[in-house]
Amino acid sequence: MLRVANCSGFYGDRLSAAREMVEGGPIDVLTGDWLAELTMLILAGNRLKGRPGYAPTFLRQLEDVLGPCLDRGIRIVANAGGLDPAGCAEAVHELATRLGLSPRVAYVTGDDLTGRGLDLDLTNADTGERLSATPLTANAYLGGRPIATALAAGADVVVTGRVTDAALVTGPGMWRYGWGPGDLDALAGSVVAGHVIECGCQATGGNYAFFRDVPDLAHCGFPIAELHADGSSVITKHPGTGGLVSTGTVTAQLVYEIAGPRYPGPDVVARFDTIVLSDDGPDRVRVSGVRGEPPPGTLKVAVNYLGGYRNAMTLVLTGLDVEAKARLAEEAIWARVPRESFDEVDVTLTGGGLLRITVMDADPRRVGRAFSAAVVETGLASYPGFHALTPPGDASPYGVYWPVLVPADEVRAEVFLDAVRLPDPDGEHPAGRTSPLPDRRRAVLADGADTSAGEAAVTESRAAAPADGTGVTEHQAGATVRVPLGRVAGARSGDKGGNANLGVWVATAEQYSWLAATLTVDRVRELLPALAPHRVDRYELPNLRALNFVVHGLLGRGVAASTRMDPQAKALGEELRARPVELPAHLLPPPTG
Repeated sequence: MLRVANCSGFYGDRLSAAREMVEGGPIDVLTGDWLAELTMLILAGNRLKGRPGYAPTFLRQLEDVLGPCLDRGIRIVANAGGLDPAGCAEAVHELATRLGLSPRVAYVTGDDLTGRGLDLDLTNADTGERLSATPLTANAYLGGRPIATALAAGADVVVTGRVTDAALVTGPGMWRYGWGPGDLDALAGSVVAGHVIECGCQATGGNYAFFRDVPDLAHCGFPIAELHADGSSVITKHPGTGGLVSTGTVTAQLVYEIAGPRYPGPDVVARFDTIVLSDDGPDRVRVSGVRGEPPPGTLKVAVNYLGGYRNAMTLVLTGLDVEAKARLAEEAIWARVPRESFDEVDVTLTGGGLLRITVMDADPRRVGRAFSAAVVETGLASYPGFHALTPPGDASPYGVYWPVLVPADEVRAEVFLDAVRLPDPDGEHPAGRTSPLPDRRRAVLADGADTSAGEAAVTESRAAAPADGTGVTEHQAGATVRVPLGRVAGARSGDKGGNANLGVWVATAEQYSWLAATLTVDRVRELLPALAPHRVDRYELPNLRALNFVVHGLLGRGVAASTRMDPQAKALGEELRARPVELPAHLLPPPTG
């Protein structure tokens, strides 16, 4: 068994988590994820300002645990290297010297394609648009093989740039168990384990739809994956910590930021429709049965570029006639700064009475204080009760996330241990691939889904029968009650570039039978009218009693460029759960304390 612990789910997560995981109980590998898609853009901005291109919070955490990890043989693997893995590794050495320690430090490069002379096809993998702007960053998602190479060479600490989130678990698994090109199921199982723990406390009760079931969430423990040689795992946490590990919390994380049942990566395609979850005792969930298929012939590349400048003002509308007040506020503002003078304008009025006006333009002067001051100037000649949540401010730059695909054989990872380059970690298999492909068409799987271009779009699919064979029409008999969907279903949502993901799950096979038959694409659009203009794909995961919806283009050109108040679509699932539906009365779970 290999115990892989997570201590960071994003750049800015709890600083004490590394110490808590090292001191809280036995672990073999300490990992952390610092690189959301947005983070690469943040680090690029830091680098332009003369700051480090890596995550300095990693060093702060490392200061607490480097000595104990060396004493106990705990390996440390983190993607905190960001845009400068070599600089991060050097900073680790400097920290160790200050602490009187001598770790062996490795770093992984090869993901950064900017300035590499590659003729990148800058066609957006989601929209098909061609990019004409100059990329600020371009980083390919590498796999776990380079991490395994570094660990096998004796590295105590491994820092990487852009790797897949799951590679932080898959790499240590390759190292410990020697998984090779044919071990697709084991690799797929490790990808699933990595996906579960990559976001820290989201696997242990954080951001959980049924949060009232979670004890002591204020002191939530971080997750651990006990990884086995066959790729199966047990998800757990240290004893005595707050939070909860249950089939529900694990399911919630499994349906987070995914598309269809095939989850493609550089090491393997993991079949999420084969995952089996089972209770393994208090705060322990076993994950087994995962099947794997050969990886695609392409790697995803996260490109970021400077999109322009933006400014926003948020006004509060209270009392009567809120919509009329919003119209009056807009009229007064556009009388001073014509709406058509900006490249883009977004006006959002929430049900809670917040009016947010966002302007975007290539010229920072147009969207600077000239705009925000004009809004303030209307303060005594606008609607009754006028006040703003935001003071007048200047324009700020925003970036655009642009996903592209590149042939995997054009990207080669490099591993350095104590600044000395190691032999090619991949041999004939570039970029962390675990098996060669005769040609890129091998990515076309048995059912015709080409993972080299992403999961095949399924606008609507048949309602699959749950594992126990319950028919999809049995729920039609009997009385119904009108209740919020969330009384029976959990949900979790998030962002993938300009798209939003919305996963919905239930607890029993009979509830899933009703859910699969009821929650169609059209029904989701009815419940969430804001989705009406967008293409929505639905995917079924009957083994998890879950549905996943992908809403294309909801977030515009990515999180940094989105004008939504919820630019990462984190609240989309809770919005859906609040909508009333007609539910067969016998499916309503009993009330809880």
